[in-house]
Amino acid sequence: MTAAANQSGRRPTSPRRLERAGIRDVAAAAGVSITTVSDALNGKGRLPDETRSRVREVAERLGYRPSAAARTLRTGRSGLLGLTVTTYGEEPFTFTEFAYFAEMARAATSAALSRGYALVVLPASSRHDVWGNVALDGTVVIDPADHDPVVAELHRQGVPVVSDGKPGNCPVTAWVDNDHEAAVLGILEHLSEAGARRIGLLTGTSTDTYTRLSTEAYLSWCARVDQEPVHETYPAHDPAAGAVAADRLLARPDRPDAVYGLFDPNGTDLLAAARRYGLRVPEDLLLVCCSESDVYAATEPPITTLSLRPRNIGTTVVNLLIDAIEGVGHQPSGRRLAPGAEPPPGRLMPTELIVRASSQRRHPRTTISPPRTPDGV
Repeated sequence: MTAAANQSGRRPTSPRRLERAGIRDVAAAAGVSITTVSDALNGKGRLPDETRSRVREVAERLGYRPSAAARTLRTGRSGLLGLTVTTYGEEPFTFTEFAYFAEMARAATSAALSRGYALVVLPASSRHDVWGNVALDGTVVIDPADHDPVVAELHRQGVPVVSDGKPGNCPVTAWVDNDHEAAVLGILEHLSEAGARRIGLLTGTSTDTYTRLSTEAYLSWCARVDQEPVHETYPAHDPAAGAVAADRLLARPDRPDAVYGLFDPNGTDLLAAARRYGLRVPEDLLLVCCSESDVYAATEPPITTLSLRPRNIGTTVVNLLIDAIEGVGHQPSGRRLAPGAEPPPGRLMPTELIVRASSQRRHPRTTISPPRTPDGV
Protein backbone atom coordinates (compact mmCIF):
# COMPACT_ATOMS: atom_id res chain seq x y z
CA MET A 1 0.00 0.00 0.00
CA THR A 2 1.36 3.40 -0.93
CA ALA A 3 1.71 6.38 1.38
CA ALA A 4 -0.85 8.27 -0.73
CA ALA A 5 -3.43 5.67 0.03
CA ASN A 6 -2.73 5.94 3.72
CA GLN A 7 -3.18 9.68 3.63
CA SER A 8 -6.55 9.49 1.90
CA GLY A 9 -8.28 8.75 5.16
CA ARG A 10 -9.64 5.44 3.93
CA ARG A 11 -9.06 2.33 5.96
CA PRO A 12 -7.14 -0.39 4.16
CA THR A 13 -9.38 -3.22 3.02
CA SER A 14 -8.51 -6.84 2.50
CA PRO A 15 -9.59 -8.69 -0.66
CA ARG A 16 -13.19 -9.81 -0.46
CA ARG A 17 -13.49 -13.49 0.21
CA LEU A 18 -15.81 -15.36 -2.13
CA GLU A 19 -18.05 -17.55 -0.04
CA ARG A 20 -20.10 -20.41 -1.45
CA ALA A 21 -23.85 -19.92 -1.18
CA GLY A 22 -25.52 -22.09 1.41
CA ILE A 23 -28.98 -23.60 1.60
CA ARG A 24 -30.15 -20.66 3.79
CA ASP A 25 -29.12 -18.23 1.05
CA VAL A 26 -31.13 -20.16 -1.52
CA ALA A 27 -34.17 -20.27 0.78
CA ALA A 28 -33.99 -16.51 1.42
CA ALA A 29 -33.56 -15.63 -2.25
CA ALA A 30 -36.41 -17.92 -3.32
CA GLY A 31 -38.68 -16.86 -0.45
CA VAL A 32 -39.23 -20.41 0.80
CA SER A 33 -38.20 -22.53 3.77
CA ILE A 34 -35.00 -24.53 4.02
CA THR A 35 -37.08 -27.73 3.94
CA THR A 36 -38.68 -26.65 0.67
CA VAL A 37 -35.25 -26.03 -0.85
CA SER A 38 -34.08 -29.47 0.24
CA ASP A 39 -37.18 -31.17 -1.15
CA ALA A 40 -37.00 -29.23 -4.43
CA LEU A 41 -33.35 -30.07 -5.06
CA ASN A 42 -33.66 -33.72 -4.05
CA GLY A 43 -36.88 -34.43 -5.92
CA LYS A 44 -38.83 -35.08 -2.74
CA GLY A 45 -42.03 -33.77 -1.24
CA ARG A 46 -45.25 -32.67 -2.91
CA LEU A 47 -44.24 -29.31 -4.26
CA PRO A 48 -45.86 -27.39 -7.13
CA ASP A 49 -43.77 -27.65 -10.29
CA GLU A 50 -43.49 -23.85 -10.32
CA THR A 51 -41.95 -23.82 -6.83
CA ARG A 52 -39.55 -26.64 -7.61
CA SER A 53 -38.40 -24.92 -10.81
CA ARG A 54 -37.97 -21.55 -9.09
CA VAL A 55 -35.87 -23.03 -6.29
CA ARG A 56 -33.62 -24.84 -8.78
CA GLU A 57 -33.18 -21.68 -10.85
CA VAL A 58 -32.20 -19.70 -7.76
CA ALA A 59 -29.78 -22.41 -6.63
CA GLU A 60 -28.18 -22.45 -10.06
CA ARG A 61 -27.91 -18.64 -10.17
CA LEU A 62 -26.29 -18.51 -6.73
CA GLY A 63 -23.96 -21.41 -7.55
CA TYR A 64 -25.28 -23.51 -4.67
CA ARG A 65 -23.89 -27.03 -4.40
CA PRO A 66 -24.84 -29.39 -1.57
CA SER A 67 -21.82 -30.29 0.53
CA ALA A 68 -20.67 -33.89 0.47
CA ALA A 69 -20.66 -34.01 4.27
CA ALA A 70 -24.25 -32.80 4.45
CA ARG A 71 -25.35 -35.35 1.88
CA THR A 72 -23.63 -38.14 3.79
CA LEU A 73 -25.38 -37.14 7.00
CA ARG A 74 -28.73 -36.82 5.24
CA THR A 75 -28.66 -39.95 3.07
CA GLY A 76 -26.03 -42.16 4.65
CA ARG A 77 -24.19 -42.24 1.30
CA SER A 78 -20.76 -40.94 0.38
CA GLY A 79 -21.32 -40.63 -3.37
CA LEU A 80 -18.27 -42.83 -4.01
CA LEU A 81 -18.24 -46.01 -6.10
CA GLY A 82 -15.31 -48.43 -6.21
CA LEU A 83 -13.89 -50.07 -9.33
CA THR A 84 -11.44 -52.95 -9.15
CA VAL A 85 -10.09 -55.91 -11.12
CA THR A 86 -9.29 -58.79 -8.79
CA THR A 87 -8.21 -61.51 -11.22
CA TYR A 88 -5.08 -60.17 -12.92
CA GLY A 89 -2.45 -59.62 -10.24
CA GLU A 90 -2.11 -57.45 -7.17
CA GLU A 91 -1.05 -54.13 -8.69
CA PRO A 92 -3.81 -51.49 -8.54
CA PHE A 93 -3.64 -50.20 -12.10
CA THR A 94 -2.06 -52.96 -14.19
CA PHE A 95 -5.37 -53.73 -15.85
CA THR A 96 -5.66 -50.23 -17.36
CA GLU A 97 -2.83 -51.15 -19.74
CA PHE A 98 -5.36 -53.25 -21.65
CA ALA A 99 -7.74 -51.49 -24.01
CA TYR A 100 -10.85 -53.29 -22.71
CA PHE A 101 -10.40 -52.16 -19.13
CA ALA A 102 -9.42 -48.62 -20.11
CA GLU A 103 -12.53 -48.20 -22.28
CA MET A 104 -14.77 -49.78 -19.67
CA ALA A 105 -13.39 -47.56 -16.89
CA ARG A 106 -13.85 -44.39 -18.95
CA ALA A 107 -17.48 -45.23 -19.69
CA ALA A 108 -18.12 -46.21 -16.06
CA THR A 109 -16.65 -42.92 -14.82
CA SER A 110 -18.87 -40.88 -17.16
CA ALA A 111 -21.97 -42.86 -16.17
CA ALA A 112 -21.22 -42.35 -12.47
CA LEU A 113 -20.67 -38.59 -12.85
CA SER A 114 -23.91 -38.19 -14.79
CA ARG A 115 -25.77 -39.51 -11.75
CA GLY A 116 -23.84 -37.55 -9.13
CA TYR A 117 -21.29 -40.17 -8.10
CA ALA A 118 -17.50 -40.38 -8.37
CA LEU A 119 -15.58 -43.53 -9.29
CA VAL A 120 -12.53 -44.59 -7.28
CA VAL A 121 -10.12 -47.14 -8.80
CA LEU A 122 -8.99 -49.50 -6.05
CA PRO A 123 -6.22 -52.12 -5.80
CA ALA A 124 -6.84 -55.75 -6.56
CA SER A 125 -6.69 -56.92 -2.94
CA SER A 126 -8.80 -55.93 0.06
CA ARG A 127 -5.68 -56.33 2.20
CA HIS A 128 -4.61 -52.81 1.20
CA ASP A 129 -5.48 -50.22 3.87
CA VAL A 130 -7.21 -47.99 1.32
CA TRP A 131 -10.23 -50.31 1.20
CA GLY A 132 -10.96 -49.55 4.84
CA ASN A 133 -10.31 -45.82 4.46
CA VAL A 134 -12.74 -45.15 1.59
CA ALA A 135 -16.45 -45.05 2.42
CA LEU A 136 -17.96 -46.76 -0.60
CA ASP A 137 -21.65 -46.81 -1.49
CA GLY A 138 -21.01 -49.76 -3.81
CA THR A 139 -18.33 -51.39 -5.93
CA VAL A 140 -17.92 -52.65 -9.49
CA VAL A 141 -15.72 -55.75 -9.68
CA ILE A 142 -14.43 -56.74 -13.12
CA ASP A 143 -14.02 -60.44 -13.91
CA PRO A 144 -14.31 -61.82 -10.35
CA ALA A 145 -12.83 -65.27 -9.81
CA ASP A 146 -14.81 -68.12 -8.26
CA HIS A 147 -15.17 -67.53 -4.49
CA ASP A 148 -13.55 -64.12 -4.97
CA PRO A 149 -12.27 -62.94 -1.54
CA VAL A 150 -12.76 -59.25 -2.32
CA VAL A 151 -16.41 -59.78 -3.24
CA ALA A 152 -16.92 -61.94 -0.16
CA GLU A 153 -15.46 -59.23 2.09
CA LEU A 154 -17.55 -56.48 0.52
CA HIS A 155 -20.66 -58.61 1.00
CA ARG A 156 -19.71 -59.18 4.64
CA GLN A 157 -19.50 -55.40 5.09
CA GLY A 158 -22.90 -54.91 3.44
CA VAL A 159 -21.48 -53.08 0.39
CA PRO A 160 -23.43 -53.83 -2.81
CA VAL A 161 -21.38 -55.25 -5.67
CA VAL A 162 -22.20 -55.43 -9.38
CA SER A 163 -19.81 -57.53 -11.42
CA ASP A 164 -18.61 -57.13 -14.97
CA GLY A 165 -18.75 -60.85 -15.68
CA LYS A 166 -21.02 -63.62 -14.46
CA PRO A 167 -20.29 -64.00 -10.76
CA GLY A 168 -19.96 -67.77 -10.42
CA ASN A 169 -20.04 -68.42 -6.67
CA CYS A 170 -19.74 -64.77 -5.66
CA PRO A 171 -22.51 -63.00 -3.65
CA VAL A 172 -23.08 -60.05 -6.00
CA THR A 173 -26.12 -57.79 -6.20
CA ALA A 174 -26.29 -57.99 -10.02
CA TRP A 175 -24.05 -58.70 -12.98
CA VAL A 176 -23.45 -57.66 -16.59
CA ASP A 177 -21.67 -59.84 -19.14
CA ASN A 178 -21.44 -60.84 -22.78
CA ASP A 179 -22.77 -64.11 -24.14
CA HIS A 180 -19.33 -65.66 -24.39
CA GLU A 181 -20.57 -69.07 -25.52
CA ALA A 182 -22.42 -67.54 -28.47
CA ALA A 183 -19.47 -65.29 -29.32
CA VAL A 184 -16.98 -68.19 -29.42
CA LEU A 185 -19.32 -70.38 -31.48
CA GLY A 186 -19.77 -67.50 -33.93
CA ILE A 187 -15.98 -67.18 -34.31
CA LEU A 188 -15.53 -70.93 -34.82
CA GLU A 189 -18.23 -70.97 -37.48
CA HIS A 190 -16.63 -67.94 -39.15
CA LEU A 191 -13.25 -69.70 -39.29
CA SER A 192 -14.81 -72.95 -40.53
CA GLU A 193 -16.60 -71.13 -43.33
CA ALA A 194 -13.27 -69.52 -44.25
CA GLY A 195 -11.80 -72.99 -44.84
CA ALA A 196 -10.26 -73.90 -41.46
CA ARG A 197 -9.99 -77.64 -40.80
CA ARG A 198 -8.33 -77.65 -37.39
CA ILE A 199 -9.01 -74.66 -35.11
CA GLY A 200 -6.87 -73.99 -32.05
CA LEU A 201 -7.41 -71.89 -28.94
CA LEU A 202 -4.96 -69.76 -26.98
CA THR A 203 -6.50 -69.33 -23.55
CA GLY A 204 -5.74 -68.59 -19.90
CA THR A 205 -5.50 -70.44 -16.61
CA SER A 206 -7.61 -68.00 -14.57
CA THR A 207 -11.00 -68.96 -13.10
CA ASP A 208 -12.98 -65.89 -14.19
CA THR A 209 -16.13 -66.70 -16.13
CA TYR A 210 -14.91 -65.07 -19.36
CA THR A 211 -12.03 -67.52 -19.58
CA ARG A 212 -13.99 -70.50 -18.31
CA LEU A 213 -17.09 -70.04 -20.46
CA SER A 214 -15.09 -69.27 -23.61
CA THR A 215 -12.89 -72.33 -23.12
CA GLU A 216 -15.87 -74.57 -22.39
CA ALA A 217 -17.62 -73.33 -25.55
CA TYR A 218 -14.54 -74.23 -27.61
CA LEU A 219 -14.26 -77.71 -26.07
CA SER A 220 -17.98 -78.37 -26.59
CA TRP A 221 -17.68 -77.32 -30.24
CA CYS A 222 -14.71 -79.66 -30.71
CA ALA A 223 -16.73 -82.57 -29.32
CA ARG A 224 -19.68 -81.75 -31.57
CA VAL A 225 -17.64 -81.57 -34.79
CA ASP A 226 -15.36 -84.48 -33.79
CA GLN A 227 -12.16 -82.42 -33.66
CA GLU A 228 -9.46 -83.09 -31.10
CA PRO A 229 -8.96 -79.89 -29.04
CA VAL A 230 -5.77 -78.02 -29.90
CA HIS A 231 -5.17 -75.44 -27.20
CA GLU A 232 -2.47 -73.93 -25.03
CA THR A 233 -2.95 -72.11 -21.72
CA TYR A 234 -0.95 -69.48 -19.86
CA PRO A 235 -1.45 -66.96 -17.00
CA ALA A 236 -3.33 -64.19 -18.79
CA HIS A 237 -1.78 -61.37 -16.73
CA ASP A 238 1.71 -62.32 -17.96
CA PRO A 239 2.20 -60.99 -21.52
CA ALA A 240 5.57 -62.74 -21.90
CA ALA A 241 3.89 -66.08 -21.15
CA GLY A 242 1.38 -65.38 -23.92
CA ALA A 243 4.12 -65.13 -26.54
CA VAL A 244 5.64 -68.41 -25.35
CA ALA A 245 2.24 -70.13 -25.43
CA ALA A 246 1.61 -68.85 -28.99
CA ASP A 247 4.94 -70.36 -30.05
CA ARG A 248 4.06 -73.69 -28.37
CA LEU A 249 0.71 -73.79 -30.15
CA LEU A 250 2.21 -73.36 -33.62
CA ALA A 251 5.05 -75.81 -32.90
CA ARG A 252 2.69 -78.71 -32.11
CA PRO A 253 2.67 -81.80 -34.36
CA ASP A 254 -1.08 -81.25 -34.72
CA ARG A 255 -0.58 -77.57 -35.52
CA PRO A 256 -3.88 -75.75 -36.13
CA ASP A 257 -4.62 -73.94 -39.38
CA ALA A 258 -6.71 -71.32 -37.51
CA VAL A 259 -6.44 -69.90 -34.00
CA TYR A 260 -8.64 -67.83 -31.72
CA GLY A 261 -6.68 -65.94 -29.04
CA LEU A 262 -8.74 -65.12 -25.98
CA PHE A 263 -6.66 -62.20 -24.71
CA ASP A 264 -4.75 -59.13 -25.83
CA PRO A 265 -1.98 -59.20 -27.17
CA ASN A 266 -2.60 -62.74 -28.48
CA GLY A 267 -3.10 -61.41 -32.02
CA THR A 268 0.37 -59.89 -32.36
CA ASP A 269 1.92 -62.84 -30.48
CA LEU A 270 0.39 -65.32 -32.92
CA LEU A 271 1.31 -63.20 -35.93
CA ALA A 272 4.93 -63.07 -34.78
CA ALA A 273 5.00 -66.82 -34.10
CA ALA A 274 3.52 -67.54 -37.55
CA ARG A 275 6.33 -65.57 -39.19
CA ARG A 276 8.96 -67.47 -37.21
CA TYR A 277 7.54 -70.74 -38.56
CA GLY A 278 7.18 -69.49 -42.12
CA LEU A 279 3.36 -69.50 -42.03
CA ARG A 280 1.47 -66.99 -44.14
CA VAL A 281 -1.59 -65.27 -42.70
CA PRO A 282 -4.28 -65.91 -43.87
CA GLU A 283 -3.09 -68.39 -46.54
CA ASP A 284 -1.62 -70.90 -44.05
CA LEU A 285 -3.10 -69.68 -40.79
CA LEU A 286 -6.31 -67.81 -39.98
CA LEU A 287 -6.22 -65.56 -36.92
CA VAL A 288 -8.85 -63.98 -34.64
CA CYS A 289 -8.31 -62.46 -31.21
CA CYS A 290 -10.43 -60.68 -28.63
CA SER A 291 -9.31 -57.07 -28.26
CA GLU A 292 -10.51 -53.47 -28.26
CA SER A 293 -7.18 -52.14 -29.51
CA ASP A 294 -6.93 -50.22 -32.78
CA VAL A 295 -3.48 -51.75 -33.30
CA TYR A 296 -4.99 -54.72 -35.11
CA ALA A 297 -6.39 -52.57 -37.89
CA ALA A 298 -2.81 -51.63 -38.86
CA THR A 299 -0.96 -54.96 -38.58
CA GLU A 300 0.14 -56.82 -41.72
CA PRO A 301 -2.28 -58.30 -42.42
CA PRO A 302 -4.97 -56.60 -40.31
CA ILE A 303 -6.28 -59.03 -37.68
CA THR A 304 -9.94 -59.87 -37.09
CA THR A 305 -11.01 -58.98 -33.55
CA LEU A 306 -13.94 -59.71 -31.28
CA SER A 307 -15.14 -56.59 -29.48
CA LEU A 308 -16.92 -57.04 -26.17
CA ARG A 309 -18.13 -53.43 -26.47
CA PRO A 310 -16.79 -52.31 -23.07
CA ARG A 311 -18.37 -48.85 -23.21
CA ASN A 312 -21.82 -50.41 -23.11
CA ILE A 313 -20.67 -52.70 -20.31
CA GLY A 314 -19.23 -49.84 -18.23
CA THR A 315 -22.32 -47.68 -18.56
CA THR A 316 -24.71 -50.54 -17.77
CA VAL A 317 -22.81 -51.91 -14.79
CA VAL A 318 -22.62 -48.50 -13.08
CA ASN A 319 -26.29 -47.73 -13.66
CA LEU A 320 -27.28 -51.11 -12.22
CA LEU A 321 -25.11 -50.45 -9.17
CA ILE A 322 -26.58 -46.99 -8.55
CA ASP A 323 -30.11 -48.35 -9.07
CA ALA A 324 -29.41 -50.96 -6.40
CA ILE A 325 -27.97 -48.35 -4.02
CA GLU A 326 -30.92 -46.00 -4.49
CA GLY A 327 -33.59 -48.70 -4.69
CA VAL A 328 -34.66 -47.63 -8.19
CA GLY A 329 -37.11 -49.81 -10.09
CA HIS A 330 -38.38 -51.59 -6.99
CA GLN A 331 -34.98 -53.18 -6.45
CA PRO A 332 -33.92 -53.56 -2.84
CA SER A 333 -30.86 -51.61 -1.80
CA GLY A 334 -27.69 -53.65 -2.13
CA ARG A 335 -27.07 -53.17 1.57
CA ARG A 336 -30.19 -55.14 2.42
CA LEU A 337 -29.86 -57.80 -0.27
CA ALA A 338 -29.50 -61.38 0.89
CA PRO A 339 -27.45 -63.15 -1.81
CA GLY A 340 -28.14 -66.87 -2.02
CA ALA A 341 -31.88 -66.49 -1.57
CA GLU A 342 -32.24 -66.33 -5.37
CA PRO A 343 -29.85 -65.89 -8.30
CA PRO A 344 -28.78 -62.26 -8.73
CA PRO A 345 -30.25 -60.49 -11.76
CA GLY A 346 -28.03 -60.29 -14.80
CA ARG A 347 -27.90 -58.71 -18.22
CA LEU A 348 -26.22 -60.06 -21.35
CA MET A 349 -24.72 -57.52 -23.75
CA PRO A 350 -23.98 -58.02 -27.47
CA THR A 351 -20.51 -58.53 -28.93
CA GLU A 352 -19.22 -57.52 -32.37
CA LEU A 353 -16.90 -59.46 -34.67
CA ILE A 354 -14.79 -57.01 -36.70
CA VAL A 355 -13.72 -59.07 -39.71
CA ARG A 356 -10.37 -58.19 -41.29
CA ALA A 357 -7.95 -59.86 -43.69
CA SER A 358 -6.49 -62.35 -41.19
CA SER A 359 -9.65 -64.48 -41.28
CA GLN A 360 -10.97 -63.84 -44.79
CA ARG A 361 -12.40 -66.71 -46.81
CA ARG A 362 -9.94 -68.86 -48.73
CA HIS A 363 -10.11 -72.05 -50.82
CA PRO A 364 -10.38 -75.21 -48.69
CA ARG A 365 -7.12 -77.06 -48.10
CA THR A 366 -6.95 -80.84 -48.27
CA THR A 367 -3.63 -81.22 -46.43
CA ILE A 368 -1.87 -79.48 -43.58
CA SER A 369 1.90 -79.27 -43.81
CA PRO A 370 4.00 -80.39 -40.79
CA PRO A 371 5.37 -77.64 -38.55
CA ARG A 372 8.71 -76.06 -39.36
CA THR A 373 11.31 -74.98 -36.91
CA PRO A 374 11.71 -71.21 -36.49
CA ASP A 375 13.50 -69.55 -39.45
CA GLY A 376 13.79 -72.89 -41.21
CA VAL A 377 16.41 -74.19 -38.78
